[in-house]
Amino acid sequence: MFPNGFFGNVLSRYSEDDADSILNGSNSILAEIKTGEFFLCVISALVLGLLIGLIYIITHKKEGYSQSYVMTMTMLPTIVTLILLVINSTAGAISVAGAFSLVRFRSVAGDPKDISYIFFAMALGVSCGIGYVGFAIVFFILLGAVMFGLSVLSFGENSRRHMTLKITIPENLDYQGVFEPTLNKYTEFHKLRRVKTTNFGTLFELIYSVDVNDNIDQKKFIDELRALNGNMTINLVFFKYDDKIYES
Repeated sequence: MFPNGFFGNVLSRYSEDDADSILNGSNSILAEIKTGEFFLCVISALVLGLLIGLIYIITHKKEGYSQSYVMTMTMLPTIVTLILLVINSTAGAISVAGAFSLVRFRSVAGDPKDISYIFFAMALGVSCGIGYVGFAIVFFILLGAVMFGLSVLSFGENSRRHMTLKITIPENLDYQGVFEPTLNKYTEFHKLRRVKTTNFGTLFELIYSVDVNDNIDQKKFIDELRALNGNMTINLVFFKYDDKIYES
């Protein structure tokens, strides 16, 4: 099944000359694939896709995840593998598979970590599609273990106290110094990062970086701010891509 060992190419249609032509960018036509080799590559890609989905679910339990996204990652390695197997022109097949995967990036601006999982699935699909199933398995074990370990250790996670505060105010409100007493009361650090107009200039949005005090009453914090901004919209969110904490 693995003619050249575990890391050998399982596809008999790839000779040494074919391998050289692929590396040199040749668009040569390859021989037909055998049925057993086809099922080995496709089933391997399907199993690895399921395992990628499982790793994604485990590492996203805290922030939640979309079922459709998990299904996408489960299907993607198998689809890419099939494209590479069916299209006899290797260079052309890789181009088609790459263009197909970009649909996700053009349609949804997601978390960069989610995009990396798409590349993860793509890499396994390409590896299985060109016959290097052993490499795909080892790559999954290594990267999957690293992703799981980093998730358990919360590697690179922002402090839960560091948030972004967005306060909407009417255009006739002089905001300088208005919110300072409340911010001093509930935060250890705060800094006004940006002021922008919204709703055709009739409203202003103040954007602060804040480090909130431990164990604060978020609702009370928001209510005191609402009393100062005319009961308009206030957002308190984790920095960047994390989930929203409170909106009023």
